[in-house]
Amino acid sequence: MVLLSLAANSTHPNQHATLEPETTTVKPTAKPLPLFVLNLFVFTLIVVALGNPPLLAADRGTLVREAILYLSPETTSNKLAQIERGRELILLDKSPKWLHVEALLGSPNPDPAFVFEDEDRGKTVSGWVLDSGVVWASTPNGDRVLFGAAVDSEEEASRRHGRRGAAQDALRLYHRVYDIFPNSPLAGEGLYRAADIQWQVEKADTQSRPSAREKEAYLREGIEEQSMKQVMKKFPDSKWAQLAAFHLIDNKLCGDWQGSSKCPEKEGDIYEKYVKEYPQSPAAAEALYNAASRRAALIEIYKTEEQPKKTELSKNQAIALAQQLISQYPQSDWASRGQTLLFLVQQGVPTYGNAIQ
Repeated sequence: MVLLSLAANSTHPNQHATLEPETTTVKPTAKPLPLFVLNLFVFTLIVVALGNPPLLAADRGTLVREAILYLSPETTSNKLAQIERGRELILLDKSPKWLHVEALLGSPNPDPAFVFEDEDRGKTVSGWVLDSGVVWASTPNGDRVLFGAAVDSEEEASRRHGRRGAAQDALRLYHRVYDIFPNSPLAGEGLYRAADIQWQVEKADTQSRPSAREKEAYLREGIEEQSMKQVMKKFPDSKWAQLAAFHLIDNKLCGDWQGSSKCPEKEGDIYEKYVKEYPQSPAAAEALYNAASRRAALIEIYKTEEQPKKTELSKNQAIALAQQLISQYPQSDWASRGQTLLFLVQQGVPTYGNAIQ
């Protein structure tokens, strides 16, 4: 309470000085802030000044190493599970050198398509892990740390005797870059690379099935498109979206042409359309080569169908597309392959079928 003496300085006409000055209590207009609010305010100022906020309950992170999940914060306690690289962690509590987390575990029989966690048949388990090798949203350069770990795992997966499960690790780590650091310059590439790994695995699986040789695309099981479409939705007008759109063409291709002109005609149109829509795409040169090779193949196919006018038209189209490829993307390997295709077509050498001159 604040007490002020008003008598001596009062200008009120009825106020008289006395030996015991009159006092008046001035009530504050608002209640003082609770102590915990003031402490929180000071804490926030300190955090902002330091620029590296401490971990709080419910923070999300992931591992760049494999870890054991323990029942209690000591290595002698029961082991609950082994957590793979890239699995999502939710912080529940922490103590010196230990983290109490909720972790989503892999299923006993992982899906060959390496589906994401929300589609996984795994389960969520709470336990304790050592506080090392965990990347949080507050980790300095955490996006680069995760991306580098993903690249390492992808490289490991490409080796003949690489670490088992490395491809799945890479997929999860790439996806975590986007998931934990959505505003990172690496987020788009991380999401695309995760989708690309999933796509390549599913594509290999699809092509190994008997239905892969079906002429019409609708007669075989297609590759799951959700991951690629997510890239296009989250990062429109980026090269990652353009590459994702190129992958989607796989589901529109025929399994086996069976000597018919229908398939290469349709596929040539699809690839030409892609180049027109995405001329700056990293895949544009490949798409242009694919279009030219389809037109070159049609030269021989139309001969078997006794369509001489279309044979000549396809030859001119193949030459024009190959020349466009060479001039528009001169530094690419596809331009060199286009040069070879152009030479063969101009020389009248068949590029399709078993004809030997």
